[in-house]
Amino acid sequence: MSRQPNYLSYRVLVFVGVIQVITFVVAGEPQVPCYFIFGDSLVDSGNNNGLVTLAKANYPPYGIDFPQGVSGRFTNGRTVVDIIGQLLGFPKFIPPYATATDQEINTGVNYGSGSAGIREESGSHLGDRISMDRQLLNHQATISRLLALQNNKTFTDEYLKKCIYLSNIGSNDYINNYLIPNTYTTSTTYTTEEYATVLVQQYSQQLQTLYNLGARKLAMFGLGQIGCTPAEIKRFGTNGKPCVEWINDAVKLFNDKLKSLVDDLNSNYSDAKFTFINLTSISAPQGDVPLPNTPCCEVREDGQCVSNSSPCLVRALRVFYDGFHPSEISNTLIATRSYIGVIPADTYPYDIRYLARH
Repeated sequence: MSRQPNYLSYRVLVFVGVIQVITFVVAGEPQVPCYFIFGDSLVDSGNNNGLVTLAKANYPPYGIDFPQGVSGRFTNGRTVVDIIGQLLGFPKFIPPYATATDQEINTGVNYGSGSAGIREESGSHLGDRISMDRQLLNHQATISRLLALQNNKTFTDEYLKKCIYLSNIGSNDYINNYLIPNTYTTSTTYTTEEYATVLVQQYSQQLQTLYNLGARKLAMFGLGQIGCTPAEIKRFGTNGKPCVEWINDAVKLFNDKLKSLVDDLNSNYSDAKFTFINLTSISAPQGDVPLPNTPCCEVREDGQCVSNSSPCLVRALRVFYDGFHPSEISNTLIATRSYIGVIPADTYPYDIRYLARH
């Protein structure tokens, strides 16, 4: 007899996490002067809206619970980085690069782009996207704008060192690359071990570029359990298991190498702090009762919400909003435990609150 998902324990878990964090957040000035965000659709706040791509969320029912409505966020409400920004004390959401004004960039920019990857080609079958390399070029352009506005290079250099830099990327290098052998050659070129190695090597270069551009407080999200997303379960099947285990095994190789990279970077750059956010730990079911992982919205073949469809009524009881992206309640859990690690495995070696204060 199959067990029913323990919705109540999930809600209590999120509630407890939120209360723990709210206890530490005091109204006033933001804890850091600025906050820069890099990544994919898990953090995109509208950069893909103007691109020719299937990977965009600027239509209902996305944004049904977001204060400004439809924005291009791939969820019903706030993303993880929105909530972390609030926990850091920012009164407004960090603007997307596509629309950020000179006045806004002083507090940071969101460069995230749906379907983007560490590798340039990842997500290309869906259309245009802003890869990690292109996001770094956009950040260079932002720094040039800041230099012109602040008119004091020494001040700008010191300013940038105090900011939080958050990167959440890599999922599309699997979902929209390695796991589509008919479109991309990576799975025939590399074993899962080799692929994780080349991905982390390229990511390492990108993070060092970010360091060279002035970043000193950097948080890197590991990948979530892609094999547990509704879209991948539907596509590959699970052989009676809760998730597609071979996909999760491949992702674990990447996460383990990224965590080791954090150690290397902290050793090599003693004036900076790099940290690893363990999404697998944070998202793990508590106890032996599986969490509900059916999409809240009606989904297309590619896992995104059907335009103008009606989502589920009680969105606080769903882990996923569409076939790939977490609901706001899941994002709240992830953000709060990234900001203050609840258990040692959540963040390594620092949580984001520590990063902001040191």
